[in-house]
Order: sequence, then C-alpha cells, then structure tokens
Amino acid sequence: MAAPEYVPVSLNELPRLKEPIPAPGPWKADRPADLKGVGQPRGNKFGNPGPDQGYALTLARRFEDKLVVAEGEHQEDVVAGCVGVATKRSSLFGRAPVIYDLELAFTLWGFLGDAPADLVAYRKSLFEGARHHYWDQRQISDLVPESTIRMTPAQVRDRRSDWRSLLAL
Repeated sequence: MAAPEYVPVSLNELPRLKEPIPAPGPWKADRPADLKGVGQPRGNKFGNPGPDQGYALTLARRFEDKLVVAEGEHQEDVVAGCVGVATKRSSLFGRAPVIYDLELAFTLWGFLGDAPADLVAYRKSLFEGARHHYWDQRQISDLVPESTIRMTPAQVRDRRSDWRSLLAL
C-alpha cells in the first residue's frame, strides 16, 4: 500500500527510474579461438570430439576380467589405448560411447583372446606407457582407419588373422 504524500520519505525509499539499456551491437566471430567454417575442425592431432566420451572409461571396467594381456603389458595401458579407438568410433557416429565401441577396440588389438603372435609383438611397444602419454593414445587411435571403425565387432573378430589389413600401417 502506498504511503500518503504528506509522509516524509528519504531518497533511498523513492522508486527508482529504469535505466534504458542500449541494444547490443552486431557480433561476428573474429576472436582468435573462434571456429571458422562448419563444425569442429578435423586433422592431425585434433582428436575426435563427441558427446560424453568419459563414459567409455566406465564401460571399460566391464572388460577388466576379460582382458588378456601378454607378459610385460599393463591393463591400464590397454584401456587407455583402446578407449581412444572406442571414442573415435562413437564420435564418427555422433553419439556417446557404447559397449560395442569398446568391444571392437579390444577385439581389434587382440585383448579379448586368440591374438596372433605377430599382433602381440607389434602392440607391445605401441601400448607401453599409453596410460601416461596422450600422444601415444592418439597414435594408437590414428592407426585405425574409418573403414575398420565402421565394422561391427563380429566382422573384426572374423578377420582376426588378417589384422594388418584392419590397420593403417
């Protein structure tokens, strides 16, 4: 309820007038970090951006008791390297990682068993220390071409003996 006009009022209690806010000026992407062109940039060492990629680490825990590592290999290195392949696959399809992305990655590198001896010898130095080095993880995922990424885990499993044709060596 408003006070009568004869009641004294201090300046702080008077209603304030609205300050007009000017309309914003035109905007254009001219800052150094603004993206140019359509979508995310692609190329060497840009990675494969996609939604909720950290979920791949949660899914990788489901394979802990199924992974077959050779002597001198560490399960943490295997997971770090294969998660990069799995997230590359999920981002190619524009979605978050699912269990089949990890199954494909682990199958491709022979960590779900029945790996040819020459694949085990090749992957040993490739995965060594991958849990500590981002560029090693990138190298592992960059070796897997899009044609292999688009396969199903069953198709990769069927071509296990011809593993070199599945990689960009």
